[in-house]
Amino acid sequence: MRLSLDALAALDAIARRGSFAAAAAEELHRAPSAVSYVVQKREQDLGLLIFDRSGHRAKLTPEGTELLREGRHLLRAAGEIEERRQRLARGWESELAITVDEIIPIERMLPLAEAFYRLNPGTRLRFSEEVLAGTWEALHAGRAELVIGVSGDAPAEGGCSMLSLGSVQFVFAVAPSHPLASLPEPLAPNDILAHRAVLAADSARHLPPRTTGILAGQDRLTVPSVKAKLAAQIAGLGVGYLPTHIADPEIAAGRLVARAVAEPKPSAELFAAWHGRQMGKALEWFIGQLGDAAVRAGLLG
Repeated sequence: MRLSLDALAALDAIARRGSFAAAAAEELHRAPSAVSYVVQKREQDLGLLIFDRSGHRAKLTPEGTELLREGRHLLRAAGEIEERRQRLARGWESELAITVDEIIPIERMLPLAEAFYRLNPGTRLRFSEEVLAGTWEALHAGRAELVIGVSGDAPAEGGCSMLSLGSVQFVFAVAPSHPLASLPEPLAPNDILAHRAVLAADSARHLPPRTTGILAGQDRLTVPSVKAKLAAQIAGLGVGYLPTHIADPEIAAGRLVARAVAEPKPSAELFAAWHGRQMGKALEWFIGQLGDAAVRAGLLG
């Protein structure tokens, strides 16, 4: 290899210090002659002059400037790798994958991410979203170390720990222009059955998909996310249940109307879940935060 990281570090120190001797004594802990040899050897190997030595200070030549500009990217990357290696040795994961069920708006995770980054742990966070059984599947397929907002029974494979986040209430909501907006309350199942339901598709790839709040034989419009379901109901394309923390702002703004029904959808308890084996410090930190009542209230609104 013609240009090692050690050689790049020497070139960088000389360029910043403006002196072979100062760089050698203060940063590289080598004799000036040894530093001079390293530079001369690199110049011979590369066939270019890196430093102009004609003045009082060692100055980079144009070729040396370009070489060091690229080399500093490598030095920074190497430094980051070493920092991550040290943090990993102290128990911090290099990356933590967190999947959030779309019943919890992903933006509500951002204050937690901000607080985590203030620790400067060096752990990369990777957030993703799934719906219903797809959230469970992300955990058991290894796509996530932590899932937030799962509901219902855990898949048969089991082997995970769970923390209750609290219960979510649901409201039956329709657009103000929809025919169900003007029918007498409470709405009977036959009233609802006559109209299209909007369904957020379960994102599970392998686990059996789940549906909730749909009547047998009811026409349905399936959309890919909870956000799309909300938009479709606001547009009057169909009706259905929405979590109150998602529907309430739209009801307050007049874009949706809440309707009482004869057979309301029961509340759902949401959980965080993770595999308990070999937990790193980042996963432990997030689980600890989710144990705080104020954090859980912020997620569920």
